[in-house]
Amino acid sequence: MSQSTKNGKTVSILIPCYNEEENVGPMSAAIDRIFREELPQYEYELVFIDNDSTDHTRPLLRGICANNPRVKAIFNAKNFGQFSSPYYGICQTSGDCTICLACDFQTPPELIPELVAKWEEGYRIVCAVKTQSEEGRVIRFLRSCYYKLIKKMSNVDQIEHFTGDGLYDRSFVQVLRDLHDPTPFLRGIVAELGYRRTQVEYDQQKRRAGKTHNNWGTLYDGMMLSFTSYTKTGLRFAGMAGSVLSVISLIVALVYLILKLLFWNRFPAGMIPVLLAVCVFSSVQIFLIGLLGEHILSINKRVMNRPLVIEEERINFTRDDRDKGRSGGEEANGAYSEAQIK
Repeated sequence: MSQSTKNGKTVSILIPCYNEEENVGPMSAAIDRIFREELPQYEYELVFIDNDSTDHTRPLLRGICANNPRVKAIFNAKNFGQFSSPYYGICQTSGDCTICLACDFQTPPELIPELVAKWEEGYRIVCAVKTQSEEGRVIRFLRSCYYKLIKKMSNVDQIEHFTGDGLYDRSFVQVLRDLHDPTPFLRGIVAELGYRRTQVEYDQQKRRAGKTHNNWGTLYDGMMLSFTSYTKTGLRFAGMAGSVLSVISLIVALVYLILKLLFWNRFPAGMIPVLLAVCVFSSVQIFLIGLLGEHILSINKRVMNRPLVIEEERINFTRDDRDKGRSGGEEANGAYSEAQIK
């Protein structure tokens, strides 16, 4: 394809990865094929951000970058979590739009032409939304319950079965850079601050290779991050429940006191009511203290304002890329040195 047929637009593809030695090569090849055969009018850059892999992912990425200058890599100094690393990676892209995809092929790269087509129609955000999934029924059911619950509790219209994969226009990427949020929840930010958006539906397949790195702990982290960032219901419930239970406790105490004074010898108070009251109120208090602790933890992280990511190395980036990718400020909540640009 000659240069004259290019439309002058560049599409950035952001692929977060951690221990994906079996997938980074096929993913790079699949994206290159899509742009050569289906989107030849666009330039593209493919950015892998590696979250401190312990397998052979990094050596493989070095080889891919050496063979294809369009492929770039960012190596994190340590694992900064499943939310910070992709968010930071998006902020480092320099295209007219950025598409974020998982490295495990569960969000198929074949969606890219459809995402770009929706972008060309004028949508600045195109969300990739799962309609079906190969995950277990129990996980699917719990995930559906979570989305419905957060949607009802939040004053922001949350997007069901949206994991953060999709297309973001350069203008929205700039919004992400300007936020400087040390604990970003991309799905909530899209729902809260996003421009006019649409969605592309897909069936989520099983991982192409390797093992998933999500577990109950990471799922719980995501759930609590969304609840503490985008809901007031929990704290409002805690305040209301505390008030109601305090009134009930006072009434019960007064009733017991009056009955005991009036019927001193005929009204044995006994220990069972006391034990029941202690168990019920203690369990409610522990739950509410835990909920309050989650909010305090979220506040603490934001007050400390740690960088999203500390880079160890970046490959195939130029100084122009750095300036484009960080035009919203010097850091975009991350840090790297001049010597890291290769």
